Amino acid sequence: MLNIHELNVFIEAALAQNLSVAARRLYLSQPAVSLHISNLEKQLGLELFRRNGRSIQLSAAGQALLPLAQEAMRQVKHIEETMWSLKGVLIGELSIACSTTVGKYVLPRLVAGFRRKYPDVRVTVNIMSRRAAIDWLLSCRADMAVVSARLNHGAELEYRDFLEDDIILIAPPDHPWADGRTVVPADLLTVPFILRESTAGSYEVLLEGLNQHGLDIGQLPVALTLANAEAIEMSVEAGIGVAFVSRMAASRGLALGKVVHVPVADMSLTRRIYMVRNVRHAITPLEQAFWEFVFAEEHEELRQLSYAV
Repeated sequence: MLNIHELNVFIEAALAQNLSVAARRLYLSQPAVSLHISNLEKQLGLELFRRNGRSIQLSAAGQALLPLAQEAMRQVKHIEETMWSLKGVLIGELSIACSTTVGKYVLPRLVAGFRRKYPDVRVTVNIMSRRAAIDWLLSCRADMAVVSARLNHGAELEYRDFLEDDIILIAPPDHPWADGRTVVPADLLTVPFILRESTAGSYEVLLEGLNQHGLDIGQLPVALTLANAEAIEMSVEAGIGVAFVSRMAASRGLALGKVVHVPVADMSLTRRIYMVRNVRHAITPLEQAFWEFVFAEEHEELRQLSYAV
């Protein structure tokens, strides 16, 4: 009979494609990871990896096994959680993959509220790009995802509106635009800018907003490009330029007076944030409980409070 622990080691090694990385994720030594994989290969009578030093690649047999092993581990988790729920106890681990801004400014309050109700639950929030978050969800590495775009995967994924995020223009307090004026879109072409990377949701929202006014994002005099909203806010504080960022990411600087909000005439930028789950798999009691908690009417204030911070 297959060993569940060995299957889990195989999954981590397959996803990492590196024995050392898999060992760190599993809190095991590299020789222990190699031994578990070797035992599984002996039992199956098939080579699961092609090895090149510490780097590994899935063989054809490994590629066939990976989705089956992931589904098997999910079923084991489902069984455990269901049996506990029959005893009136909600227990288990919940993994959420999400974008940086949402993960840092929204989910912690919701998770805190959920754990006050269910203290035996452990929640892990993994911060990554939107595309990676959906990939994690599809590969069973995450139970839910929170993203700022609907990526087409047919009927596999259920998207539900979570909240709306304002994207605002901020400037340092000594900037000429910090005097309370409202700028017009054409003014944006006259000052140094700090931008997010082109794959970020806020970048796409800004791109669309500029296009509506006949402007091209390539016309902006970009001084710096960063892949982190907090780093952009701090760069604005330092006076490098102005930037469009999530209001959530700018909240600390706004509250402390380190940056100011500059209104832009006829340009209201928002992006819709979604919570997503994979309905191709049976939803576990823990996943259902968290989903219902997040969207319960009585927790609407908690969600809005998280957004306003």
